[in-house]
Amino acid sequence: MARTERLTPAQLAPAPWPTVESPDPVGEVARQFVINLRAAIDGASIRSVSATANLHHTTLLGILEGRTWPDLETIAKIELGLDAEVWPRRGQVR
Repeated sequence: MARTERLTPAQLAPAPWPTVESPDPVGEVARQFVINLRAAIDGASIRSVSATANLHHTTLLGILEGRTWPDLETIAKIELGLDAEVWPRRGQVR
């Protein structure tokens, strides 16, 4: 069975990504995730964060640019690698 096509996180929010709130609740979760991720990265290089999280740097770039949806394994690697909670909490998302 083929996977259903879906919009990217950036396509669910007005430009520029991720600065404008998404009218789509799931898109807003993705946007808040990226905002939290950017804060957790805190100026470190993409390659160093990717290495720490055991991810390819293009995976991290795709998430940050809103081109791809992170899966649960990727989210866990990011949070463990950065020692930070980046998944948005209920109060962060309307």
